[in-house]
Amino acid sequence: MNRRNHATGILCLILLISFVLVILPGCSSQDRAGGDADSGQEKKIRVISTIFASYDMARVVGGDRADVKMLLPPGTEVHSYEPTPQDILEIQHCDLLIHGGGESERWVEKMLSSLDEADGTAERKTLSLIRCVEAVAEERVEGMEADAEEEGAQQEKADAEQAYDEHVWTAPKNAGIIAEKITEALCHADPEGAAGYQERSKAYLRRMDRIDKAFQAVVDQGRRKTVIFGDRFPFRYLTEAYGLTYFAAFPGCSAETEAGAATMKFLIDKIRREKIPVVFHIELSGGKAARAIGDETGAKVRLLHSGHNISKEEMADGRSFLDLMEANVDALREALG
Repeated sequence: MNRRNHATGILCLILLISFVLVILPGCSSQDRAGGDADSGQEKKIRVISTIFASYDMARVVGGDRADVKMLLPPGTEVHSYEPTPQDILEIQHCDLLIHGGGESERWVEKMLSSLDEADGTAERKTLSLIRCVEAVAEERVEGMEADAEEEGAQQEKADAEQAYDEHVWTAPKNAGIIAEKITEALCHADPEGAAGYQERSKAYLRRMDRIDKAFQAVVDQGRRKTVIFGDRFPFRYLTEAYGLTYFAAFPGCSAETEAGAATMKFLIDKIRREKIPVVFHIELSGGKAARAIGDETGAKVRLLHSGHNISKEEMADGRSFLDLMEANVDALREALG
């Protein structure tokens, strides 16, 4: 999505919010949930997450006391997502909204601001993942494809959120901190369920700690410390956590998908020179550049999953964020071995 289209999309979003609030003002949270105050059925707190990683954390920690929904439909690439009127309505009435807070979700901040101006919902509870941990600036490493829209757009870099890598959950320790923040938010929204949230959170964090130790063991035992991505690179927090070096076709938040000849040559030469056995791609990207690099070098093409979103098949199979992280441990072992 280019910047002009993005700005147009924000304007359309504000108009859409106005339409929803005017046309559907009588749809209360009780009406939406289909609940009945006289039915005796225990009311669940309603949680919405824009992305998969935090959706899955909230789902596990929330247990049967929380109705958790992922706003991004499975299989949808985050840069192409646009909220529907139903999405806006659900956000308007949810108990907790969890969002990434980075450039690809600038529409969330605009939407919340517009909703607050329109309906005065000052008490809406939100959790921004990028504010849960210390964020680092997105960087451009040697060989990386230049963003075709970067020149002449430096004034837009003044947006603080735009300057930071939003994929904060990709490092296990960060993911653990985020899970703790989600637990705190759930306890605040539903104090009666706090004991259960905390118990499930402790179990979740124990497994996340085991994954962190597994990543560290793979890195400690590896023969090399460099990974190659023929794709966008949303793993800066992961590589920094374990002292790895990376080279990639694009930065993590790039909207570009076609790597030029110079970038492809650089990555191919790097793999050949350092005898790197694996070239990675990320989920839902198609992996075209990674496959071309693999064909040219003989490197195996492997998925390293960021957990930003999952496919429809993965959702149907019940894949969890922890499952994806454990699969990443195995993939990294092959790449560093």
